Amino acid sequence: MKIGDHDWNLDPLGKHIWRGRMETGQLLALARAVKEEGGQLVALWGSDDRHLDGSFGIHAALLTSSGLAWASCALPAEAPTYPDLAHIFPQADRMQRATFDLLGIRAADAVDDRKWLRHTAWADNEFPLRKDFSPLSTLRSPLSTLNSPPPPDAYPFIRVEGDGVHEIPVGPIHAGTIEPGHFRFSIIGERILRLEERMGYTHKGTEKRFEGMDLATGAKLAGRVSGDTHSAYAWAYCAAVEMATGSQVPERAVWLRALFLEIERIANHLGDLGYLGNDVALSFGFVQFWRLKEDWLRLIAKLFGHRYLYDRIVPGGVAVDIGDGGRAELAAEVGRIEAEVRSLKAIYDEHATLQDRFANTGIVKPDLAARLGLTGLAGRASAQAWDARAQFPQAPYDRLDVSMATQRSGDVLARAEVRFAEVYESARLVRDILERLPAGELHAPLAPVSAVCEGIGWVESWRGEVVVAVRIGADGRLDRVHPHDPSWQNWPLVEVGVLGNIVPDFPLINKSFNLSYSGPDL
Repeated sequence: MKIGDHDWNLDPLGKHIWRGRMETGQLLALARAVKEEGGQLVALWGSDDRHLDGSFGIHAALLTSSGLAWASCALPAEAPTYPDLAHIFPQADRMQRATFDLLGIRAADAVDDRKWLRHTAWADNEFPLRKDFSPLSTLRSPLSTLNSPPPPDAYPFIRVEGDGVHEIPVGPIHAGTIEPGHFRFSIIGERILRLEERMGYTHKGTEKRFEGMDLATGAKLAGRVSGDTHSAYAWAYCAAVEMATGSQVPERAVWLRALFLEIERIANHLGDLGYLGNDVALSFGFVQFWRLKEDWLRLIAKLFGHRYLYDRIVPGGVAVDIGDGGRAELAAEVGRIEAEVRSLKAIYDEHATLQDRFANTGIVKPDLAARLGLTGLAGRASAQAWDARAQFPQAPYDRLDVSMATQRSGDVLARAEVRFAEVYESARLVRDILERLPAGELHAPLAPVSAVCEGIGWVESWRGEVVVAVRIGADGRLDRVHPHDPSWQNWPLVEVGVLGNIVPDFPLINKSFNLSYSGPDL
């Protein structure tokens, strides 16, 4: 793969995906070259490889003009360190901190080395993703917790000092039925001077749970990393497993996977457009969009057996088909929903209060979005023209000619406009897929595994790029799985987007991004 003037020693793994192993100094140079080219860091994670070659590993997935580059470095078993990448890609900061919390792999000379996931759940000298870690060793009985409570967390939030400055702590437990996250506002009056987030309250040990799983069960867990993005995660995981094992997927199954992905995109955008109306007191918009979402989900349950398509994408293909009658019913419903969404958009466009609240609220300017790595839907609303379906299409998107929706203003209105455009485009794609759906099998058995093998899956979810990296042991069971959510990159941009806005606008700004709490908290 050539990046800039240098030809990097990366081997092609699949269409638009490359793989390379290198020294840490080369990784730093590669990161700089990708940044200079205008690319981005997509994911960073670590691994305990001591049972394989006596080392630890650090891995980075980088988005380049040619596709996805997966670079890995071996690190010494004693005091494993690698060069800080956050000074090149600021979005690496929280990924690096989480990698230390889970594996004890440290980014040398990092500006921010505060813990990210620990929350006193395990001792400072314990690292739960190391192979010799036993989850049972950290469990506290109710009695022992009473007699010896864990030490206070004492997380060092950054303080803003000055006359008239106040702090408002929000969360981690919220009044609504949403996932937990802590937001600490520094304000003067109602004007936000600073917002600092802290996540990690939904930590479930997901990556540890993958270890030793069979490949089929792993697909079920991968799809539940972030429940509103099930199809994207399941497809990315299955693509990684199929790459690792060298397995082929029937063509009809590949097209059905794309159908499920676009169904998921429509459902989430309908719900978010309703919530955005609700957050500016336009309850009519909330009710109408959620009526459409409910109609959509009920039809999906009728046709495929599950409202959110859980466990419909499996290693080697898919688990459910659609007949001619179902194709006609789905095509008719997507046409009806698209027509109603166009009518609702006209109402949103003409509603003065909504437009006033949306426009110039929660702005992330394009230059800042590029510098901090804003990705996915929110990135496209700030002129970041990245969409893997359009630029680096895997089958069947290489035959679907996806139109990318972008805006430049980077405010709530821009993010809403991108959602509307993507509903229309996904509706078109659903009809196109239904018309062109090839005949054939739904599933093919995976090729047998006889040695350690690796693969990576890359899918453009409704929220942004989902990447799942997989290593399978010689016994055919999962040895290491890292699922990456685009919310890793985007949460810090919420902190930026709220600056200068008033506190009551935070729910609206936050919902316009609609990021996952559980996706980055593995």
